[in-house]
Amino acid sequence: MTHRIWLTALTGFGVLGAASVSIAAEQSLVQRGEYLARAGDCVACHTAPDGKPFAGGLEIESPFGTIVSTNITPDPDVGIGDYTRDEFAAALREGKRADGSNLYPAMPYPSYAKLSDADIDALYAYFMQEVEPVADESPESDVSFPFNQRWGISLWNWLFADAGAFEPSGQSTEQVERGAYLVQGLGHCGSCHTPRGLMFQEKALDDSDDSYLSGETLGGWWAPNLRGGGDGHDGLQAWSTDDIMDYLATGRNHHGAVVGEMTSVVANSTSYLNDEDLRSIAVYLKSLPRQAGSEQEVSSQTSSAQTERLLTAADVGEAPGARLYLDNCNACHFANGRGAPQVFPSLNDNALVNADDPTGLIHVILAGARMPSTPKKPEALAMPDFGWRLSDEEVAQLATFVRGGWGNRGGEVTADQVAEVRKALPDDLESSAPDFPSQSH
Repeated sequence: MTHRIWLTALTGFGVLGAASVSIAAEQSLVQRGEYLARAGDCVACHTAPDGKPFAGGLEIESPFGTIVSTNITPDPDVGIGDYTRDEFAAALREGKRADGSNLYPAMPYPSYAKLSDADIDALYAYFMQEVEPVADESPESDVSFPFNQRWGISLWNWLFADAGAFEPSGQSTEQVERGAYLVQGLGHCGSCHTPRGLMFQEKALDDSDDSYLSGETLGGWWAPNLRGGGDGHDGLQAWSTDDIMDYLATGRNHHGAVVGEMTSVVANSTSYLNDEDLRSIAVYLKSLPRQAGSEQEVSSQTSSAQTERLLTAADVGEAPGARLYLDNCNACHFANGRGAPQVFPSLNDNALVNADDPTGLIHVILAGARMPSTPKKPEALAMPDFGWRLSDEEVAQLATFVRGGWGNRGGEVTADQVAEVRKALPDDLESSAPDFPSQSH
């Protein structure tokens, strides 16, 4: 009874009440930080295959060598456990380690520079209080001279990493501004979808330049133009807001499905965002002006109706690519090329199919693809690989047919291009391909 009286008295005087509020606020801050870490996709780059979360060790190939991601767990010896809040902020916004040396710009600090102080605080609370410390030291990066001289990155930063904190334009709705903050900042979408310059810098860090989010090929995968126009295809701009939300939340929609690096982004990051933020991103992307530029010079070989009639009649004649399509693709993608919504992606006006660089499409044909398992769509549907059964010439014929059918305007693919992609496949996939004497493997 006495304990209850004292408890009531303490609560009445605000002692325990204030403590409870403080604890709840701290828990809320940590939870907010976890959500933001998802939005920033931190785990994808800072976790090695079969490694512990955030312990680093992932090898990232760049034009200058192999960059190995660092341990960002709160381990005090090999991680960031001794970082102060301001040192943590400097790493995110300026690419500066606690010892003052530069991080390699594989870390998207030019984008993270836009983060608000409140979001920095939440991320710091999460990493220091919730992430499990791991005492695994990452191997050193293997970068060629002179790029292995970290002091030289200061010049790169001075030239290219000039973004400041995000400032609302004041000319858009709150929803559009929120989407812009997420896309330009934590989401660092420009890291893949914006063209790179001679020193591998993003040519634009925000939508004040129409090259921003206008598409780029990285690591053999085409990150498509998100603005529409310029390449003769509307792409994402032809999608509805709900289409974009579905794509980010599940990795699939009525138009297509993710492949390549975007698979990891959806699996680890965007599928965990709430509907409000997903809609803000979608509305912002839809608000971007179309990219200026001329239409793609390659014209469509056949209309959608012509291609469907050809495949339905199975009268392929002198079109070996059509025969290969009927034998290998028709069962899932059908004669109309539209597949099954959110199951088998449509090939009509597909960004991967129509990309200037056909490497991504070739990779999918050779090695297959798997959709991510997400909270809203747990089924990890897969496309089988065909590299083991098709020669380089056959893959080239098939890809050329797909890139020219149903009104697509992707252009021709050569056997040499296929051979180059095949060489780059992981050993376990490459070894499963048959030995075609006339082809280069």
